[in-house]
Amino acid sequence: MKGYFKDMYEAGRSLSIGLALTARHLFQKTVTMQYPDEKWDLPPMAKGQLHNVVEDCIGCDQCAKVCPVDCITIETIKAPADMDLGKTSTGNPKRLVLLRFDIDMAKCCYCALCTVPCPTECLVMTNSYENSVYDRKDLIYHYAEFSPTQSKRMKVEVEGKLAAEAEAKKKALEAKKAAAAAAPASAAPAPAPKPADGETKE
Repeated sequence: MKGYFKDMYEAGRSLSIGLALTARHLFQKTVTMQYPDEKWDLPPMAKGQLHNVVEDCIGCDQCAKVCPVDCITIETIKAPADMDLGKTSTGNPKRLVLLRFDIDMAKCCYCALCTVPCPTECLVMTNSYENSVYDRKDLIYHYAEFSPTQSKRMKVEVEGKLAAEAEAKKKALEAKKAAAAAAPASAAPAPAPKPADGETKE
């Protein structure tokens, strides 16, 4: 019987402590964040969604090489002489056509190592952290200016121009070599006439 009343006392005591804590918070300022209408301000060095400012990307492939999980895929091709790709905002000339620049955020470990070697600082970590999707394929972000079909067409076109340039250079070099080989024969001095019999050389 004694244990019964003791249990009753402990239950009432525990309930009163909980109710007292609840009553105390009823009159305090609300701390619950009404997400998604309200969001916390992230700290300055927070690492979120990777973003590439493709207008400043020169396709140097440094970010892909340093990535420890291989989440960045880059495909480029050398631009022909008659194709002006312009310059980046930092003044770096563009010499490569960026056919593909994909970032798979499903693989990304948010280490930010890829942002360090970028010479134009076009690859940055943003404050965006809401990346929930229904399909993992939607976590692959495409930053190239061309669609896959356009990239294939552009690659064929650029390769054709590069082949034509190489052929033109080859023909020019062959013509230069032929001209150089013919020049000594035509410019060779005429042999001196032999002295007549009885004449002596001075």
